Amino acid sequence: MSNSVSTSDPVAPSVSGQTPTGTAEHTLRITEVFYSLQGEARTVGLPTVFVRLTGCPLRCLYCDTEYAFSGGESFAVDDVVAQVAGYSPRYVTVTGGEPLAQKACLPLLARLCDAGYEVSLETSGAISVVGVDERVVTVLDLKTPASGEVARNDYDNIPLLKQHDQVKFVICDRADYEWARFKLDEYQLASRVSDILFSPSHGQLSGRDLAEWILADNLPVRLQLQLHKLLWNDAPGH
Repeated sequence: MSNSVSTSDPVAPSVSGQTPTGTAEHTLRITEVFYSLQGEARTVGLPTVFVRLTGCPLRCLYCDTEYAFSGGESFAVDDVVAQVAGYSPRYVTVTGGEPLAQKACLPLLARLCDAGYEVSLETSGAISVVGVDERVVTVLDLKTPASGEVARNDYDNIPLLKQHDQVKFVICDRADYEWARFKLDEYQLASRVSDILFSPSHGQLSGRDLAEWILADNLPVRLQLQLHKLLWNDAPGH
């Protein structure tokens, strides 16, 4: 099991023990920092520190982190970096909510890369990735019609993706699958990034059905099941 450190825990409001007083460029609203196994993407199964930023402008119908929409506590970027270091990780994932909704996410990403971690960013695809450190692996969602937020996709992000980045589709039904298959071709995603991730929406589409569709169409995508949900039943801090 993970050793979760939530910002609601009285021992973890700030590594320095002081309330951050900097500007939005130097402070972050954090829901939780925790250590667990990566449940998704290319590093699935590897021990990872997660930094979950508070707040999201989207309201996807299948969202599994609604507890991160509000609340949290303010941290200085320095304090977040110090807290991450306490786990001595190799991998760090910055997630949300929508982490790019906070200005200080960009300097946090750079600082984590400077510290020598392999850093990934999980983002909804609704906010520009301009300014994300080149060393970061961006895992960019493209929201499908059944998410309820397809209109929020910022397709200007696609030309900005790097070869080591990843694109994720959460698939709710057959119509979502066909839409994602079309986008795969329309933007030539398989040649742009290292991995295309097709994930069945938990409780809506069976992984077996999605696997059979992928095989039938011989798609150049990776089926992913959310390991953390299989192990910990979607409990916060995992």
